[in-house]
Amino acid sequence: MTHSRISPEDKRYPAGKTFAWGLQHVLTMYGGIIAPPLIIGSAAGLSAAQIGMLVTAALFVSGCATLLQSLGMPGFGSRLPLVQGVSFASVATLTGIASGDGGLPMVFGAVIASALIGLLIAPYFAQIIRFFPPVVTGTVITAIGLSLMPVAARWAMGGNAHAADWGAPGNIGLAALTLAAILLLNKVGNASLKRLSVLLAIVIGTLFAVMSGRADFSGVLQGDYLALPGLFSFGLPTFDLAAILSMLLIVLVLLTETTAGLIAIGEIVETEVDSKRIARGLRADMLTSALAPLFNSFPQSAFAQNIGLVAMTGIRSRFVVAAGGAILIVLGLLPVMGRIVASIPVPVLGGAGVVLFGTVAASGIRTLAKVDYKENMNLVIVATSLAFGMIPLVMPGFYDQFPGWVQTLFHSGISAACLVSVSLNALFNPLKPKVAAARQP
Repeated sequence: MTHSRISPEDKRYPAGKTFAWGLQHVLTMYGGIIAPPLIIGSAAGLSAAQIGMLVTAALFVSGCATLLQSLGMPGFGSRLPLVQGVSFASVATLTGIASGDGGLPMVFGAVIASALIGLLIAPYFAQIIRFFPPVVTGTVITAIGLSLMPVAARWAMGGNAHAADWGAPGNIGLAALTLAAILLLNKVGNASLKRLSVLLAIVIGTLFAVMSGRADFSGVLQGDYLALPGLFSFGLPTFDLAAILSMLLIVLVLLTETTAGLIAIGEIVETEVDSKRIARGLRADMLTSALAPLFNSFPQSAFAQNIGLVAMTGIRSRFVVAAGGAILIVLGLLPVMGRIVASIPVPVLGGAGVVLFGTVAASGIRTLAKVDYKENMNLVIVATSLAFGMIPLVMPGFYDQFPGWVQTLFHSGISAACLVSVSLNALFNPLKPKVAAARQP
């Protein structure tokens, strides 16, 4: 009797474990998901209450986008354990639009129009999978992990560069404690503890912060307990051609980064990611981005932070990520729950981020170890691509004197490494035409 093999991403676990592991995903990406609405809302001159509305909207929409990406529906969703969230790549452009005369209505109009165009071109964009051999995928995955390390460092230092305790030994010590807890649980714990090591370490770090006076949960009960998402709460969208064109360039970057994320998670899950699967993932990305302004939110893309969690814990089920999406929706509908999560000290998340983001880079290095470097240009491709990927990290102002479209394409280490590695691979390792099989006489 034969049994069909269940793909790793389709494996199911008991509900308790599924939602506990899903909560780990939420905590890993929470800081990243609320940052864009905070920045854009401030640029638009909104009040604290209005910015809070943008934050809860971001949580709600990201939860819905994660469910669509992980569970899928006909034609949409990669059905991979990939968390979706508000893209940071769009922040600079959206901030510029929001601070002008058009405000948020012009922002939302530009997002809707550009995302719909992205939805139309997604199937064609997905064909670039043929330009992603291991030398490219390994480079891109490594760049994803390295590009996230400054995020972990900022979190460990306190998250707010203008705060009095920015970089204080107490903050970094709290991050180190959380990191030590993760390492200890992975060293001495059983399989269950290892898979929950990030969540348990965050709890341990938070409890220590409370005892040492570095965490404050006093504001949790202040404010609304239930808040349903409003529709176009800041007015109907307006459509400005210049704003749409500037966002269209961002959409191309988002398509590139999501493609990189899909390939990276496919490598880690050890499942096939072909052009059809990428097309479904990109369609889900663009559809949720186009619908996000309806609920007062912004473009969605794959969150690289969570790829590291999948790699470290070995929990590759998309249903675990879907549980995280359900939790995000609850956080968006119940602001009191969001305030609880938001009260977790940022340095605690920084300690977890160090090992999670490093795990992504290590996964890329593992892929690069399989590449043949003899009598070819692969070593040059990897070296040059990683160098371009690191430029925005080590010298953020490197492209300040370049045209805006250059800054947009290369401001992210992920997109820079992806574009350079694909281009160099196409130049030095051109695709060989398929040779038809010889007919037998």
